[in-house]
Amino acid sequence: MRLILAIGLTLILSAPACLGVKIADITRIGGQRTNVLAGLGLVYGLNGTGDGGSFSAAINPLREMLSKFNDGVAVKDLSSASNVALVAITATIPANGVRNGDHLDVHITSLGAAASLKGGRLFVTPLQGPDPNDHQVLALAEGPVDLEDASTPTVGVIRAASGGAVMEKDLPARSIDDSGRFQLIIDEPSASWTMASNIAQIINDAQGDGQTVASAFDQKNVIVTIPADEREHPDTFISAVQRLPVKIVATEARVQINTRTGTIIMTGDVEISPVVISHKGLSI
Repeated sequence: MRLILAIGLTLILSAPACLGVKIADITRIGGQRTNVLAGLGLVYGLNGTGDGGSFSAAINPLREMLSKFNDGVAVKDLSSASNVALVAITATIPANGVRNGDHLDVHITSLGAAASLKGGRLFVTPLQGPDPNDHQVLALAEGPVDLEDASTPTVGVIRAASGGAVMEKDLPARSIDDSGRFQLIIDEPSASWTMASNIAQIINDAQGDGQTVASAFDQKNVIVTIPADEREHPDTFISAVQRLPVKIVATEARVQINTRTGTIIMTGDVEISPVVISHKGLSI
């Protein structure tokens, strides 16, 4: 603890009062965020390590799946099946969006009594978005399951290179609204009214014609309106905004203590008064 505190104080005292960074270094554009696709499916081909015939939550979907292929098998006929497992399926859409035909990694977790998913393969499964009222199929997941950790054989992954989730629709990141505006979201701990106002002023000054295109909405958000003559090809304007330099202004003094890792993080404005530290019989 003493070493961590000493290093932290050294770094703080030696740091410059303010650092110059680009707007892109401390903000992200609104609409650029990850999303999760999800579904329930069946992993088959397990070597006797599946849910077992008594687990109806797995056997009923298996019967329904077989019926789609004109196999009218009854539930009782599957009572000895132990090579199938019911699993939860998730795939993460990256912040920059995806296009029809893109492949994503798929993460698989057993929901039943299966002992292991090793050697199994996920049957073709539709994946949907986070809106429970939107039932459209956004991707199809399929492929061989690899264990992520041998000590947890009921959790696996299907790599995009082996199949994974294949997108059935375009899901681009929507950053610009119908009015030609986009949002700059300021990262913590830089977010403040001062920083938001500062970023807006820098963007407006960069126009060079007195035009007001940016304004601080709150401590974390700056709304930027793309000039009319730039909207047909907004990439040049957005890129120029992201490259504008901004100084990190002084913030209020903050101390964050992580008792789990034993680390202390302090901003440059923290002042330490005379203090006695006692730890395991040692006093400083």
